[in-house]
Amino acid sequence: MDFELKGEFIELCNLLKLVGIAQSGGQGKMMVADGIVKVDGNIELRKTAKIRKGQIVECLDNTINVV
Repeated sequence: MDFELKGEFIELCNLLKLVGIAQSGGQGKMMVADGIVKVDGNIELRKTAKIRKGQIVECLDNTINVV
């Protein structure tokens, strides 16, 4: 799926919430802490990592293209 970024960046936990993978920002943070979220192919453990245009986020068989 594509996510259209409206600013410079979005925090990873908020991105997971906005696209519907996580039900809340808190759940998104737990998913990141559990090591099930990848950014550009690498496991990302920073809950508030800044995600920018051109990056790819993977979680639970979902792929998010940030455009």
